[in-house]
Amino acid sequence: MTRRVLVLGCGAQGRAAVHDLATGADGTTVVVADANPDALAISRRHDPARVTAQVVDARDEAAVYGLMRDADVVVEALPGSFAMPMAHLAAASAGVSLVSSMYLRDPQERDPDKRAAAERATRALASDARARGIAILPEFGLDPGLDLLLGVRALAEVDDVIEFHSYGAGIPGLRARANPLGYRFSWSPIGVMRSYRRPARLIRGGVAVDVPPTALFEPDRRHYVDLPALDARLECFPNGDAVHYAELFGVNDRVREMGRYTGRLAGHGAFWDVLVKSGFLESAPIDVRGALVSPIEFTATLLASQGQFQYGDDDEDLAWIRADVRGRRDGAGVRVVYDLVDRRDAATGLTAMQRTVGFTLARGARLLLDGTLGRTGLLSPLDVPYDLVFPALERHGIVVSRTEATWTSGAEM
Repeated sequence: MTRRVLVLGCGAQGRAAVHDLATGADGTTVVVADANPDALAISRRHDPARVTAQVVDARDEAAVYGLMRDADVVVEALPGSFAMPMAHLAAASAGVSLVSSMYLRDPQERDPDKRAAAERATRALASDARARGIAILPEFGLDPGLDLLLGVRALAEVDDVIEFHSYGAGIPGLRARANPLGYRFSWSPIGVMRSYRRPARLIRGGVAVDVPPTALFEPDRRHYVDLPALDARLECFPNGDAVHYAELFGVNDRVREMGRYTGRLAGHGAFWDVLVKSGFLESAPIDVRGALVSPIEFTATLLASQGQFQYGDDDEDLAWIRADVRGRRDGAGVRVVYDLVDRRDAATGLTAMQRTVGFTLARGARLLLDGTLGRTGLLSPLDVPYDLVFPALERHGIVVSRTEATWTSGAEM
């Protein structure tokens, strides 16, 4: 029986998901839907018996519903604002399982009424999915996604966790770093800018510490990680809510030090600390000679318009995630580190970020197609066993390394 996957969005990550699904030995067929006519050209790179494309605007819910209704699983690879509407359409109307790399709720939202409304919408989505007997699997990409699976794996190796540090980074390869930022965009520029305006929370000495968005890049918030595999020393700054993830992992009553961090090349923090404090990433529009302009939209558009900040066909990018757990095993201090490092694949042209996100989405789609997870409703990456994902990624050359060392409490990060 032929299985049909609908891929919504044929941007960077969508293309990688299509590549994986269309070249697998299971004979899965793919329908690609995107508002950009380039989706038609991308589909022609694959066997027409396996991949077809339609030009569809995701804002046209009736058209999207018609495609969902004929699919066995949906891969949602659209911009973040579509995550909840598409998940709701899949669960409440079409009755089809869906996987996405995006958050369903905006982590930046600080308005309590909007946060409460998003929570209600999430509960309704979970109820609809259970009632229809389907699964909705969001946050199933690189970060969030694979980082959570690595965290579970590392935490299982200690009897008593004391510290837990999680990292993610996307940086240019050695020969692609020659621009004023030492950075190129491997995903949505506006998404990057918004992540730089997101408040963070850490755990220090067992106590939650709030980091306001204007303080993310301050010198005392940064630390450094040397990574020979990336030919780089990374400057790491807080990213996301470690308190929330401590609760998800079930370690909130034990862990003393915990943080989630983004890594960039040295100097990144000093630059963005100035821009953030100068208002370049504010959302509220300002009047510019009669035109209302959002500073963050302007900043993202300005940088995205310059080729020096985009990856060319021959430019290498690097993706990295790490789960670093420190604690006790059999009474002795131990540190266990899992690292995933990936590079652009010259044969397919797919970047490391495309591979690690898109192939993960494709793996999630196959798990939902097979019913392997045996669960319905609103799922989390934490509901997906490590061994159901990483062996499949290893076949693409995405490999995880593990190191272990003795550890003394209070040792530097």
